[in-house]
This record gives sequence, structure tokens and C-alpha cells, in this order.
Amino acid sequence: MANNKSALKRAKIAERNRLRNKAYKSAVKTLMKKYYASLEAYTAQPTDESKQEMMARMSEAYSKIDKAVKRGVLHTNNGARKKSRLAQRLKSLAQTAA
Repeated sequence: MANNKSALKRAKIAERNRLRNKAYKSAVKTLMKKYYASLEAYTAQPTDESKQEMMARMSEAYSKIDKAVKRGVLHTNNGARKKSRLAQRLKSLAQTAA
């Protein structure tokens, strides 16, 4: 355990940052899962409404990933990889449907 005042403060700050980072990462994963679910729903029954919902979910996920990268929660390449995987899934399902 920390022995002096500055070390105690750093430990406290590190814990606060860890919890904030955890919340961001969890939110990113949740939005990605919601996007994948809406994408599956769209491919099962392609309607205009389901397409709009799927695109809205993709936009939300992209936004949260970008914010996490901006705040330093995710590395730049990690964020780019996550966004790329979202787009790849859409592209692969669009090709199989066509």
C-alpha cells in the first residue's frame, strides 16, 4: 500500500480512471453487440425500418469508439480495428444477400 500522501493520491486517481475506462469499454462492447443484433435482424428481414435502425446502431457504436479513443481509453489502432470489424460484418452480409 502507498506510504506517503502523493502515492495515496496517485492510487486514488488510478482507481478512478480504471473505473471510468471500464465503463467506456463496457459501453463500446454493448453498442457493438446491439449493432450486430440489429444487423442480424436486418439480414433476416430487410425492411427500410430495420435498415435505419441498423445504421443508427452503427453510428452510435462509431461515436462511442471515437470518444473512447479521444479520451485515451482505447489505443488509436484498437479503435480503428473495432470500427473496421463493424464495417466488414455489414459488407460480408450485404454480399451474401445480393
